[in-house]
Amino acid sequence: MALCSFICKGMIRRPKPTDSEADLLQEQERFLASGTPSTVNVVRRPDKRSGDSEGAQGDQRDVVTIQDLPDELPTLTPAPSKKSRLKVERVRFEDEDPEERLDRHDTHISAVLSKIIERDTSTTPVSLPAFTGLAFPKVSHRPEMESMVPAAGEKRSIFARQIAAQRLKEGKTPLYFSTMEMDQPPSRLDSKYQSSSNSFHKVEREECIPGFSAMAGPRLVSGQGLGGSDSTVETLKIHQENQGKLQAMSKGEILEEQKRLLGQLDPRLVDFVRSRKAQGALASAPQPSNSQDERQMEREEDEEEPTPQPNDALPPCISPEEDLPVKPQKEWVHMDKLEPEKLEWIRDLPAPRRKGTKQAMQARFDFAGTLIPPTEDLPTHLGLHHHGEEPELAGYSLQELFLLSRSQVIQQRSLALNTLAHILTKARAGEFAAALRGSVVSTLLDAGLLFLLRFSLDDNVEGVMSAAVHALRALLVSSDDEDCLDSTLSWFHGLASFPLLPTAQEEEDEEDEGLPEVMRETAQEKEEKKTDHDVARKDVVKGLLRMKLLPRLRYILEVIRPSPRVVQDVLGVLIRIARHSSSAVLDCPRLMETVMLEFLPCSWTVPASPTPQSAYGLPVANAMKLLRVLATTGRHACARLLNSLGARERLSRLLAPEPSELLLEPEEALRVSTEAYRLWAVAASYGQACNLYTDLYPILVRVLQSAHRPWRPSDPLLPLELHRLQALLTLLTQVTHTAGCHQELQAGLVSSQGAECPPPPLVTWGHVTGLQPTMLGLLKGCVRTLGEPVQRESTLRLVPAYLVYMGAFYFQLSIQSSFNPVECLQELEMLTSEVLLPLLSHEAVHSLINNLNSAVCNPQSCCPGPETIPSLPGLHCAGWTSAGGVPGPNSPFPLITSLCYLLDTLTSIHRGLVRKFRSLLLIEAVLGYLRGCAQAKPTLSHWVLRHEHHLLYLLLRLACRLVPTDPEVAKHAALFHHVSLVMLPWLLPGSEYLAHELMATMVFNKDFIPEGQIGGPEAAEMSELQLQERSSPPLQTLGPLLREACVQLPSVRGCYLSHLAHMEPSVLSSRDFHLGRTPWLNTQLLPELSGPSLPSDWPFLPLVSLYERAGAPDGGGLQVESLPAGAVQSVTHCLQWLLLLEVWREDALRVVLPVAKLARLACIFLCSSDLFMERPVQRLTWALFRLLTRPSQLEALDLNSPPTGLASFNDLYSALVGQFEAVSFGDPLFGCVILLPLQRRFSVTMRLTLFGEHVGLLRSLGVTLEQLAIPMERFTSPPEDSLPLLRLYFRALVTGTLRLCWCPVLYVVALSHLNTFIFSQDAASQQVETARRSLLRKTHYLTDEVLRSHLLLFRLPQKDAELGFNTYDQLPPIRQRRLESVLGTQGMSDSKGE
Repeated sequence: MALCSFICKGMIRRPKPTDSEADLLQEQERFLASGTPSTVNVVRRPDKRSGDSEGAQGDQRDVVTIQDLPDELPTLTPAPSKKSRLKVERVRFEDEDPEERLDRHDTHISAVLSKIIERDTSTTPVSLPAFTGLAFPKVSHRPEMESMVPAAGEKRSIFARQIAAQRLKEGKTPLYFSTMEMDQPPSRLDSKYQSSSNSFHKVEREECIPGFSAMAGPRLVSGQGLGGSDSTVETLKIHQENQGKLQAMSKGEILEEQKRLLGQLDPRLVDFVRSRKAQGALASAPQPSNSQDERQMEREEDEEEPTPQPNDALPPCISPEEDLPVKPQKEWVHMDKLEPEKLEWIRDLPAPRRKGTKQAMQARFDFAGTLIPPTEDLPTHLGLHHHGEEPELAGYSLQELFLLSRSQVIQQRSLALNTLAHILTKARAGEFAAALRGSVVSTLLDAGLLFLLRFSLDDNVEGVMSAAVHALRALLVSSDDEDCLDSTLSWFHGLASFPLLPTAQEEEDEEDEGLPEVMRETAQEKEEKKTDHDVARKDVVKGLLRMKLLPRLRYILEVIRPSPRVVQDVLGVLIRIARHSSSAVLDCPRLMETVMLEFLPCSWTVPASPTPQSAYGLPVANAMKLLRVLATTGRHACARLLNSLGARERLSRLLAPEPSELLLEPEEALRVSTEAYRLWAVAASYGQACNLYTDLYPILVRVLQSAHRPWRPSDPLLPLELHRLQALLTLLTQVTHTAGCHQELQAGLVSSQGAECPPPPLVTWGHVTGLQPTMLGLLKGCVRTLGEPVQRESTLRLVPAYLVYMGAFYFQLSIQSSFNPVECLQELEMLTSEVLLPLLSHEAVHSLINNLNSAVCNPQSCCPGPETIPSLPGLHCAGWTSAGGVPGPNSPFPLITSLCYLLDTLTSIHRGLVRKFRSLLLIEAVLGYLRGCAQAKPTLSHWVLRHEHHLLYLLLRLACRLVPTDPEVAKHAALFHHVSLVMLPWLLPGSEYLAHELMATMVFNKDFIPEGQIGGPEAAEMSELQLQERSSPPLQTLGPLLREACVQLPSVRGCYLSHLAHMEPSVLSSRDFHLGRTPWLNTQLLPELSGPSLPSDWPFLPLVSLYERAGAPDGGGLQVESLPAGAVQSVTHCLQWLLLLEVWREDALRVVLPVAKLARLACIFLCSSDLFMERPVQRLTWALFRLLTRPSQLEALDLNSPPTGLASFNDLYSALVGQFEAVSFGDPLFGCVILLPLQRRFSVTMRLTLFGEHVGLLRSLGVTLEQLAIPMERFTSPPEDSLPLLRLYFRALVTGTLRLCWCPVLYVVALSHLNTFIFSQDAASQQVETARRSLLRKTHYLTDEVLRSHLLLFRLPQKDAELGFNTYDQLPPIRQRRLESVLGTQGMSDSKGE
């Protein structure tokens, strides 16, 4: 209801904004009751559109009128009148007669007709109608009419065309020429109007000359520029005169004149003439010429004319009909207008090249993604030839597939996406590595493949969407990687895996430089500012998540409900995303609910067909695998899956019946059961879902008992059965670890008194003890069946899982309160004699040990594939099933590692059993394997190496127990120690506990350093004496230093362990993982694979740590005034350990480059002003410096390559020079370090830095030639070629800054280079020659006679000489002549006196 505003009188008040609707209604009732007339009337006006004039009868609109308002609008300020712009421009006179003006501007028709001028028709032919014998014209039929198709652009009636055709048939001339006929080419006119006269025969001869026609008139001269009415006559006269000249010339003269004209005329003008001819020919369809002379003439012209350029060639559309692939017939529909460029595709394709070429060619693929060689000739019915850039080549390039994927045709889009999927699959398998240059995957991603697939996922057509999902799976998922991870799941610690994340790269943000910390953008803000392209370029999966991929996949599964293949592809993509970012998958709305509801139902019906058409409503193995991968990421995610999403009920439903009772296909049923066991094993590794163990215990025992049965190798289900049994054994191992922690948790819960403590698991140790006899009996049966060749392969795949279970059981048994040592020791002896020793001596095990090849020694076993890109990392397992690396099907690592794990557990409980397993370490294959590892140089951090690290660690643990007690094994103690040293920087994140154990028990153990025994230090001292035989004796002998280092090994170990204290949280987390402390384990996902857990230069760690604490990182002085407490002792222990390694374990430090060693030792001088002066520090540093300056080390020293952690060595040297100038006090050790980078082969920048910016330190750089352990030849050879440095040398000598008594080494170096330079007569530039003469002249006129004599008569450096160099008694003749030529005098007496 509309409320109007009223102006009321009397007691009626105006409505207010605060009035409610009830107030307004009350005021309206009072107004109506008062009877006061309203000031507003409602008037019904007629509708003008309907023509109703009856007032308001036909109009229902409300019109509001207000009283006292005038009907007409008030007059406002008058606007200026409009003026015509044209009117202003007209000029009129006052006395002008309007009639005259009207006549003058009259445009009547009479005025138009009065200006008609007749056209000159004297030259126009007059045509009379032809007389026929027919009373009426002949009726035209459609076939006859179609045969009389007019020329292009000709407009004549059917009757006129019929008459013309009839006259041509009778041999008469046509009655008239149309305008289009005048413009037709001569060949067309000649075919239409043939005549028996001589003039027409002449025309046939002349028509071979392009551009001229005696009949049709000139083509270029139109006569438009000629004035007068006879322009057409003049044009024809000119044309006839030209034709007359041509007729008088012979054919050879015509061709010669044509060549001359083509050579003189502008090529652009020739192109214009030919284009005019082409346009004329295009207007009419060319007919084949019947003139033999004309065709002969054209062939002769083609032979005599030079090869035309591409711009001179005529368009293909004017090719004669005999050149077309087909001859058009008049009955063909729509062939009246020929399109030769399209008809060209009907021709036979040219044969592909038969010979190879070195030139790179575009790769082409068939629809299966197979690379097609460019020389292969494939039939056209395969559909691989198309209208591309190279039509003769079969296949599609990547660019063409991208174009086809955006086609409007659905089938083309689907075909392109499926082909891209096949190409990606083959590329990731490495099939194109040898044939293609570069990476196919990287090329596709750079071209925008990610966005193409994301757009295609939104396609309304299900076929295109399915193809896009398939291509996305081919891009993201590596089947080899997934299969490899699944196969290693039952290995020792095989449940853990690394996240598939790109390596984090620090980005330099120039915008934030110089800004305070508060004003800088946060990481989240920077991430939000990035575009999808920027994010996807660094992380493909993250880019897809940002493009809302997960909601789209959920929509596909929930709404579209695609075919089983698409469902498998979607689940595969989700698994790959879960390995990257599990939280995104779990947090996506309704995604996991849809997966659980549709693909892991609690009840389902039997499929109607063996191959169901839909995967919905049936358990899918990949859906269970997705849950397992999500559970691997953390205990909280696993608990969410078990409790909130109902995974616990699914486990009971799928594991209670046998796989054959699941109403599924046999293979799919086994896969579902296997994945269910694996998910349960992951949950048990956190101490979760243990109540299912007690509920399903009878079923588990039944499955175990049925496992020991004969296997048929030909059974196709055998691999799946073995995987299922391995998953069950892995589950029981994790349950055993969880049960072993129950007692500790129960005791901790009692003593915690309210503190945070994990709750005890629901399974106790008593629940698992009953399984041990069954497992032991199964293990004995496996050992017995190893002798059967038929069962050997399947048995070898099961034995590792049994051994890992036994090791876990006895490890947890030893820490239980109910542990009975006597009974346990007897049981272990029985296990050793009945199982382990027969297994260790079996030929099948020896065969595996002989195949033991180190993955770190074989880069091919773990090198990244050719299609590995940083933004989409993988596990690099392409072809692992056929490779002989660590994860191969016949790999010896799972059996030997599990055996060593059980041996380590048994020997830790029963020490007397150690010597029984000495044969394992003494096998030549094992020793050869260890030697190979000791010499390996791994440059990659590969996930599969962690399994080899487990084996090496367990072998070293066994050696650690055998070396002190077994002399035969002790002979190889140095080898074991070497392996432990090189293994430390190999260990990946998550293995910090192994590194701690090695350093605590073996690395600093004197039993593994046999050189430290009696005679070892003395032998090292003798070796050093032989090394220094040709020079001065060593300042510090190595023998006492090495003896003292061996005595201090326990203190050295404590020093290093204390410097690694910052790794304690990582070590504790790694300990819980390796010892099976499942209730304390937070995740089975290892830390990000960004590099090893320890740096390769870990022996220098105390020095670097002290420098970071006490020295300014920017080299700007000291941050603290004094060293931390114990710094001298810490540095001393570090130097002792470095000295021991350099003397006895030099190969263990070869991963640290000599320049890095020098940079780390420089920390001694930079972190304090007096640390290098401490007596023990200086003694050890002198010894290390002499070891680093041995000839082999000097040759390997490269200061041009920056050491790890530094931008350049020049910056470090500048800091060293400044520190020496400030606090050195002429220390010879510090001086040797300053002199080392000044060798001639190193960069001249450091020499310029010293002589240009820090020339004052030359007075305190008093290192003598005897103290310098570096040969002088390295400073003086080859001669210096830097003019600025030579000038600085000369200036330092002349000014007295560089003197022999202050800095003897550099004094000799400067003399040597200057003397060689000034007397050099080698060919050089004018600038260098001028500098030579100038310095020689200045040297001759020096007033310092001693310096002048040294510069002119210098001969060679000589360490034993009094001055440090030899001199000539007088200048040699050649130098004398050089000096005289420079000075311009002969026979100088003063020179002779010298």
